[in-house]
Amino acid sequence: MNRLRSPFAMTSRPRVAYRTWLPALMLVAAGLPTLAQAECARPIRVPVADIGAAVTVKDGEVGGIFPELLRAEARRDGCEIVFSAVPRARQEMLFETGQADVLVPARRSSQRDRHGRFVPMMQSRAALVWIGPDRPRFVDLSELAAHSTLRVGIVRGYDYDEPYQSAVRALERQGRLARATDPVSLARMLNEGVADIAVITPTAVTGALRRDPRWRHLAERVHYEIDEALPWGDSGAYVSHSTALGARDRARIASWLERMARTGTAWREFQRQYPEDRLTDTVRPKP
Repeated sequence: MNRLRSPFAMTSRPRVAYRTWLPALMLVAAGLPTLAQAECARPIRVPVADIGAAVTVKDGEVGGIFPELLRAEARRDGCEIVFSAVPRARQEMLFETGQADVLVPARRSSQRDRHGRFVPMMQSRAALVWIGPDRPRFVDLSELAAHSTLRVGIVRGYDYDEPYQSAVRALERQGRLARATDPVSLARMLNEGVADIAVITPTAVTGALRRDPRWRHLAERVHYEIDEALPWGDSGAYVSHSTALGARDRARIASWLERMARTGTAWREFQRQYPEDRLTDTVRPKP
């Protein structure tokens, strides 16, 4: 037997569907302005320099721990980050002149505090680094100035605050300072005898060497020694004070960095990339 369908039954379904979907449609409509507001006013400019696993640059492509974490945070807010590969000294200059919106990674220093808002994520310390089994003969950083034959290597643009800067100024006056553009160049200077010892965070050197097929063999010859004259300091990233970036976007970038710090993602990635037992000698989570 064929059932007769009431015209009221035919119209009841659309009413049910309408009642079901109307709240969802209202939520979507309400969310549209929020999504629009989440987009940054312009692309975020982040020049970076190759520094071990923290930031990698290969054939012009930028990767590594901090760029990948920043990309993930930016996608969450519908923002775009434009990375550019530059030497570390130029990266520092771009930040100081307001042409970089973010300086990452960066150890906190009084000089950098003048140009941006710092967000700490972990702690790091420089050490005395050399190539080969024989350590140059001296006791600590404070005695370097008295050893007139020792040549000391550093990377341009790196800053470990006042004890480091004081030693750099003294060595420069004596003509015993060798400046490198990046950690691999610094390791080569040590290997070739251009410098006898270097002052740098060891993971920056070993991480960079392991990714360079030409110089990977030097990674196993890197030795370092902790010097109490080089204290622990906060390490993380800076958001520029420059008004070239709007206040809302500066606050948004700071929130990305703070979330990275709060969740500990950066530190976990460091542990994964640097499985050495002595990693925590010079890099550790923020207490």
